[in-house]
Amino acid sequence: MQTEVIRIIEGGLLGDRVRVLNYAKTLAANLEKEGDARFARRINSVLANKKFSTATLDGLSSKPVDQESRMDIVDVEMVLPDTIGLVLSSFLEKETESFVSMYDHRESIAARGIEAQNCLLLYGPPGCGKTSIARYIAAKTGLPLVTARLDGLVSSLLGSTAKNIRKVFDYAAQQECVLFLDEFDVVAKRRDDKNELGELKRVVNSLIQNIDAFATGSILIAATNHHELLDPAVWRRFNKVIEVPRPTAREIKIYADKFIQPHMSERLTPRYVSAFGGLSYSDLATATKNALCAATLRDEEGFTRFDIVHETYVLRNHGIDDRNAYLRYLLSHGCTIAEIHDNADIPRRAISDVSKRLNAKES
Repeated sequence: MQTEVIRIIEGGLLGDRVRVLNYAKTLAANLEKEGDARFARRINSVLANKKFSTATLDGLSSKPVDQESRMDIVDVEMVLPDTIGLVLSSFLEKETESFVSMYDHRESIAARGIEAQNCLLLYGPPGCGKTSIARYIAAKTGLPLVTARLDGLVSSLLGSTAKNIRKVFDYAAQQECVLFLDEFDVVAKRRDDKNELGELKRVVNSLIQNIDAFATGSILIAATNHHELLDPAVWRRFNKVIEVPRPTAREIKIYADKFIQPHMSERLTPRYVSAFGGLSYSDLATATKNALCAATLRDEEGFTRFDIVHETYVLRNHGIDDRNAYLRYLLSHGCTIAEIHDNADIPRRAISDVSKRLNAKES
């Protein structure tokens, strides 16, 4: 099977899709013979996606750069469905699937004289799934994901930011793709903002003109944490606007079962899961990675319940300045005196004293 992997890599580097597809099919068949049916099914699932198999990055080879910094102003990738850690509410799932369906049926919609429904604006607090939704849509449609890089897009040179916006849209026009503009408020602020100079008006005007001319065969997705800052004229350019709120307790439970529990050596119970309340998906992913790193340093396969609760506390408080507050948090979210003593190197008496006060307060 090593031969198939090498041939697939060679085909990818040479842009030979036929070689990639043929050797991928061979690899899947050999994996199934060797007993790894699950991985074989994953490969065949990707190959069966006609949209994915026909989309390439051939037309997006030469990325645009900022004149001043010489930095790339876009990132480009093909998104695989299995790489997205996403949990959606029933409303968000329905709205997202509806948007994808409208894109899939754009020709029949256009035949009825209805304008293209290919511009989506996502807004809500950071870390709650806006970028994941953009990646999900790219994977579902099989289109390349072109992400504008703000560190390269925004320039200190007069007029260069507007030119960079034009470069991004021109680049995306080379072939059908999903163009993703994250932190959209940076380039789409209200033009009546008294704290901004005339340069802002040029940037927003350029943005509006490019959105108006955006190809109907592609998808434009913009995301912002500060929708109140957006220029009213920009709002009107989007066919669909969706709020992406913080996850509910139910959604956090689903996320924990799907993306946290598989990395653990112990079973999560509701009391431990309660430590995740109020956190974003991005926060939970960070806490999970940190807990997994801690387990790896101990040469253990999975992390413990203590690890993940500890990481959520550190994430919320940026450290452990107040030991009693730390102990109250751990105890309130299911950690036992023995767990805390063994993992945090805190005397049992100190933990027990806090536990007694906590129990007295609860009773």
